[in-house]
Amino acid sequence: MTRFSHQDISEMAYLYKINLINSCSGFKSANLIGTKSADGLENVAIFSSVTHFGSNPPLLGVFMRPTTVTRDTYDNIKETGFYTLNHVHEAIISEAHHTSAKYDKHISEFDMTMLQSEYKNDINVPFVSSAPVQMHMEFVEEYYIKANDTILLIGKINDLFINADLLEGDGFVNLSKGRVATINGLDGYAIPELKTRLDYQRPKTQIKTP
Repeated sequence: MTRFSHQDISEMAYLYKINLINSCSGFKSANLIGTKSADGLENVAIFSSVTHFGSNPPLLGVFMRPTTVTRDTYDNIKETGFYTLNHVHEAIISEAHHTSAKYDKHISEFDMTMLQSEYKNDINVPFVSSAPVQMHMEFVEEYYIKANDTILLIGKINDLFINADLLEGDGFVNLSKGRVATINGLDGYAIPELKTRLDYQRPKTQIKTP
């Protein structure tokens, strides 16, 4: 196997290092976060750092990069307290990836891509139309990560919308049926295929013998 020491990583060329470290952790979720500023401007941006924090209450976290420069998604969430999470699926990968481009705050990514915003019920933040899983989120709290100046933002699920054909009888969401994408590193996209589901595991009563 190829070994990289901490010193090796520290001395790497920038692009090689970010590709290596962003991909070595494994596949990550691909979500579009939809927000709206206090003055009504829509924003949508791709994130690969959404993670589950608990089911009761239903909490999800997302890591935000340093706010030393303008971060429209973060600013909008803090202004309004609400946002949406929308799963990226195979048909919109290219358009979703383009939302990582750095546009001026007054330019909506919905206007610069083929992605379409949609509104549900009385929710005043945009969902991404056609996303097979959509969540209306409410900001709960945030934590500053001193080690690298990032922010862990935690929100609760207020409303969860799932395409009916993805939902199994026991509540399992079969993302493979929705051709939901994952991200490998910064720019690699894959469509996982569900192979199997395993039973809840309990300790064995006997030690395996050779």
